[in-house]
Amino acid sequence: MPAYQAFAGLYDALMDDVDYDAWAGYYLALIGRMGVTPRTLCDCACGTGAMSVRFARQGIRVTGVDLSVDMLELARQKALQYGVQAMFVCQDMCALALPRPVDALVCACDGVNYLLDDDRLRAFFARARQALKPGGALAFDISSAYKLRKTLGNNFFGEDRGDIAYLWSNRFDESAETVTMDLTFFTRESDGRYRRFDELHVQKAHEPEHLLALLAECGFSGAQVFGDRHFNFPGTDEARIHIAAIRE
Repeated sequence: MPAYQAFAGLYDALMDDVDYDAWAGYYLALIGRMGVTPRTLCDCACGTGAMSVRFARQGIRVTGVDLSVDMLELARQKALQYGVQAMFVCQDMCALALPRPVDALVCACDGVNYLLDDDRLRAFFARARQALKPGGALAFDISSAYKLRKTLGNNFFGEDRGDIAYLWSNRFDESAETVTMDLTFFTRESDGRYRRFDELHVQKAHEPEHLLALLAECGFSGAQVFGDRHFNFPGTDEARIHIAAIRE
């Protein structure tokens, strides 16, 4: 099954430990450090819109972009629930095309890890540059190579939450520097029976130095690298890395 199809309906329930208020606040602070106070923002790989609606609550005009129609439908519902206006568009972020340039572009929660080769990375960075006004800010995060190799690696995870259970098996390929995640979900139906579905996800372990080189190649400058929601350089065992740069 394609990634983030049936999983879309479970995503928010399984991500209930994420402090999206703090994370969205961090991104706005990060963009501010780059000298940008955004009035317009594109949220790439926006998923169910958890970050999009929080940006919109700050008075920012938000366009959320994602490849999953199922995730975008939940994002639209969430915007209604939060009482905010946001536009949601089904696009591959490597083929991003906005009607007009924005002040800032964000790609949170591993979106860039799903870009598995330099061609895809260059395509995203080039499209992001086109989508930004001159002087606009690009900010994104990645799960670090340390996390993909050591924490996820060749490990197995599972949880039973009653109405939802999952089995999560990983395989790390050292030559390709990718982790393949086999996910099996069980959801309890109204009649008490469980429905099973499976998804396959692949993420690439990107080194920040390589991403910085590609950003410069694609017309970005002043790139900065930080750890997991702080403004210090990431440690060697940092799980998440944030990167921001300015469109020349």
